Amino acid sequence: MDTIDGMRTFIAVAKQKSFTAGAKQLGISTKLASKYIGQLEEKHGALLFHRTTRTVTLTETGKAYFARCVPLLEQFEELEDVIQHRQSDLSGTVRLTAPTAFGSTKLVDALAPFLAQHPKINVELNLSDQYVAIIDEGVDVAVRFGPLKDSTLIAKKLMDMRIVFFASPEYLKRNGKPSHPSALATHNCLLQTSQNDPENWKFREDGNMFTVNVSGDFASNSPRAVTHMASQGLGIGMGPQYVTEPYVKDGSLQLLFEPYEASILELNAVYASNRHLPARIRALLDHLALSFAT
Repeated sequence: MDTIDGMRTFIAVAKQKSFTAGAKQLGISTKLASKYIGQLEEKHGALLFHRTTRTVTLTETGKAYFARCVPLLEQFEELEDVIQHRQSDLSGTVRLTAPTAFGSTKLVDALAPFLAQHPKINVELNLSDQYVAIIDEGVDVAVRFGPLKDSTLIAKKLMDMRIVFFASPEYLKRNGKPSHPSALATHNCLLQTSQNDPENWKFREDGNMFTVNVSGDFASNSPRAVTHMASQGLGIGMGPQYVTEPYVKDGSLQLLFEPYEASILELNAVYASNRHLPARIRALLDHLALSFAT
């Protein structure tokens, strides 16, 4: 067993909490992953995992070994990147997570030319509208909207996104088109629960901020769900502009209150502050920043 292969296997199994999942991540058999871990434990004379029929957890020695393995392996991979020295030769896997709607549209559009330029790089994209703990889940970069809340992470700004308000032509025909946000009190408003304060919508008028309290019969943590329901004539919604674009383009939604828009949602690429970033991840971060800046 090559020690580096053993370390890679150990880290994958530790992050996945499973020999099967760790082996699958590396593209090797479960039997080989178990063999590598056994050889590591024999080499160091220490048990690295507690194994039961249902769970795989690190021993105290395993936790200490993991804490030292991760930066060592990252430095080794960085050394390989330096040796390769040309971006066209960048290789390895980058694990990304992003919101479902944005990740399945705008982000994959940005990733396509990057992968075409770097055929030896593999991207694993996990789409989720739930918060993903990137360190615990073994994620390299999380693409997220909103301010950075975790001080152990670093955010690279990619772009600003408008928060827009919208309704279908059918809804507006039935209920009338509100000319001012204050009229929202008489309308069915679709709430996006992933917002900090989903029942209070913020607006700006003559340079001053004001809030309108809203309510309605549908709420979801997914901006795509809210937007789709609005396109079906259920009510007035709010959300990031990127979700509404195809609906506005095909005429199934109309934007409202554009002169009163007050909120901008910052899009960031987030990664762990204690990581020594391999060249492939730095290259991807630079590519995303350039893609979304234009």
